[in-house]
Amino acid sequence: MAALGWLTPRRRSATARSVLAGEASAEAARKTSQELEEFAQTAPGVPVEVPDFPVLGDDKAAAFFDLDNTVMQGAAIFHFGRGLHKRKFFETRDLARFAWQQAWFRLAGVEDPEHMQEARDSALSIVKGHRVAELMSIGEEIYDEYMAERIWPGTRALAEAHLDAGQKVWLVTAAPVEIATVIARRLGLTGALGTVAESVNGVYTGKLVGEPLHGPAKAEAVRALAAAEGLDLSRCAAYSDSHNDIPMLSLVGHPYAINPDSKLRRHARDLEWRLRDYRTGRKAAKVGIPAAAGVGAVAGGTVAAIALHRRRR
Repeated sequence: MAALGWLTPRRRSATARSVLAGEASAEAARKTSQELEEFAQTAPGVPVEVPDFPVLGDDKAAAFFDLDNTVMQGAAIFHFGRGLHKRKFFETRDLARFAWQQAWFRLAGVEDPEHMQEARDSALSIVKGHRVAELMSIGEEIYDEYMAERIWPGTRALAEAHLDAGQKVWLVTAAPVEIATVIARRLGLTGALGTVAESVNGVYTGKLVGEPLHGPAKAEAVRALAAAEGLDLSRCAAYSDSHNDIPMLSLVGHPYAINPDSKLRRHARDLEWRLRDYRTGRKAAKVGIPAAAGVGAVAGGTVAAIALHRRRR
C-alpha cells in the first residue's frame, strides 16, 4: 500500500541508531547535491521500457535508487575494496581477517551484534587517519577502473526518465557516502545517501555516525531527505533488488523491484508492485558478489581482493 509521506509510522525495526544514520546521510546528501548538479551528464539513450511514472513537472516527487545489483552489477564496496587493495591500503593479514569476518556472516546468515561490531571496527580502521578528499579522489579512479562498465543500462534509463521529467534522483546505499557521491555525479544524478563515517577537520576518525545505511536506516534517510526537500513520498518512486530494502520501498507510492531477489520478488507480486529485470542468464545471486549486509564499509571488498591476490601469485 502506498505510504503517505511523513504520516507513515516508523516500523518497529528502526532503532535510534537507524534514525541517526538516516538523518546524517540525508544531511550529507543535501550538502553535495548542489555540486553534483553542476556536473550533470547525459548518457546515450537505451531502448528500454519506461514506466508511466514519473509525471512531468511534479516537483513534489523524486526517485530513490538502491545501488548494488540495482544500478550496478555487484556491490560498490566490493569494487572499492579491490581498488584500495591495489593501492595497498591493507596488508595480507588484514585481508585474511576481514575475509573471515565476511565469510562467517554469509554462512551464518544472522547479524550477531558483537561480531558485526568487530567487522565494522576492522573495516573503519582501514580509512582511519586518511583524509576525506583522498578517498574521494581515489573513488574517482576506482569508478573508472571497476564500476563504469557495470552500470545496468536499463536502470540508468529509468533514472534518466525521472531527470527528464524534472525530478531529483538519489542513490541510497550502505556504501560510504563519499563513494556513492562519486557514482551519483558520474551518472548525472542529484546526489547520494550513504553510510556516513565520522570525520574531524576532513580526517576520518574511524567511527560511524549512527550505523551503516542498511535496511531500516535507508528508510529513515529517505524519510529525512523527503522532509527536508518538501517531497510527498506518496508521489515518489523507489527502486531496489533486495528484500532488505522493503522498508524503503514501502515508504513511497511507486515502488519497483529491479533484478529482485526471491524474497523481494514474492513480496512485490503479493503487493502488485512493478518489476523490472535487466539480467540475462543466471539470476541475482550469480551477479557479482554482494557485500555482507550491515557492514557498510570497506570490509565488503576483501573477499574480492584476497581472491585476486591468490590468482596473481
